[in-house]
Amino acid sequence: MNGLKVMIIDDEEAMRQLVSTFLEKEGYTVIQAANGMEALSAIDQQMPDLLIVDVMMPYMDGYAFTKEVKRKYDLPLIFLSAKGEEWDKIHGLKLGGDDYIVKPFHPGELLARIESVLRRANPSSRPTDRYTIGPLALDANAYKATVNGKALSLTLKEYELLVRLAQNPGKVFSREQLLQLVWGEDYNGSERTVDTHVKTLRLKLKDQASLIQTVWGVGYKFEV
Repeated sequence: MNGLKVMIIDDEEAMRQLVSTFLEKEGYTVIQAANGMEALSAIDQQMPDLLIVDVMMPYMDGYAFTKEVKRKYDLPLIFLSAKGEEWDKIHGLKLGGDDYIVKPFHPGELLARIESVLRRANPSSRPTDRYTIGPLALDANAYKATVNGKALSLTLKEYELLVRLAQNPGKVFSREQLLQLVWGEDYNGSERTVDTHVKTLRLKLKDQASLIQTVWGVGYKFEV
């Protein structure tokens, strides 16, 4: 997802800076706007790939902004708001929001939600071919993986976990991030699930088990 442009629309500068810092570390280009009016004037010039919108803002609240922007653009949009009542979420989604996150939030959750929304909005960006990372070869169409030409017998979740790590060599993922990215935001299981799947993946990778490295106190990374 690196290189994509995200616009954050929030009247709290500290919140804009927090989200911007996190997303820029992940390779996103970030545009900031303090309210809906400012954002509308900037969209034409900078055309983001995704909007992150606060609900309670001066001049034009997030709902009014969403109504206006959806008249002109087909842009994916995530609400990021302190308003967490069920009605607020339903109203935001009915207006055209693709997701609704309640403050306070964990940065890893926001990243997972952003990637999920962007995948749905841009299905052509999903892997559709074969590619190789070091000794590992992945066939995204067939959900198959081989190491040095030998096929691996993987479950669906093992394959998805391997793909998530291998597509981002050198990047460290926390257990919580991997849980959200592979199992989904609604999964209620323990982060130990990730450890268990990494253990079985390493067993199946055999002499290439070191491709998945533990970053102590943080999580895991794929390293060729």
